[in-house]
Amino acid sequence: MTDTLRRGRPGYDQRGILAVAVAAFNEHGYDATSIGMLAGRLGLSKSAIYHHVASKEELLRLALDEALDGLEGVLRSAAAVTGSATDRLAFALRGAVLVLADKLPYVTLLLRVRGNTEVERAALARRRAFDHAVAELVDAARSEGSLRVEGEPAVVARLLFGMINSLTEWYHPDGPVTPDELADTVIALALR
Repeated sequence: MTDTLRRGRPGYDQRGILAVAVAAFNEHGYDATSIGMLAGRLGLSKSAIYHHVASKEELLRLALDEALDGLEGVLRSAAAVTGSATDRLAFALRGAVLVLADKLPYVTLLLRVRGNTEVERAALARRRAFDHAVAELVDAARSEGSLRVEGEPAVVARLLFGMINSLTEWYHPDGPVTPDELADTVIALALR
């Protein structure tokens, strides 16, 4: 997330407004959520919200950045760029599960965008770049002989992330399965 978080009235900050906005976007859809609806949920005036963000679209951008910054951060980590391809792929898969668990509402929103706005199109471009980087890891792991799956690397990467992304539909962070246990299971299914 960028360092542009602003603080205004006591008790209300941009992060709190963003969390409420993401919940509303996920519940009602971005287009059906208005600043008026958010103001009602927060018990603030619209102008108080505009003190923290310039627009509803800025809230969407901040939310999508939260998810994408986490995912991209996984691929920028030293463990994602050094070592065997299989270790790097396992690290990327584990990291993606942990980001999803930590930022569940934000990743859920990311998976629902369809490119209807410039903000959504920019987020989808970043997501495609992430998918491409994971496909390269899949290809490298297959080339070194540690991943024994046929098919285009991009298809394999999509199938792996289909499994991970499905967590948004059923996983609850306060449930009996920890994010690390989920990551272990994903890695076992994907690489063993």
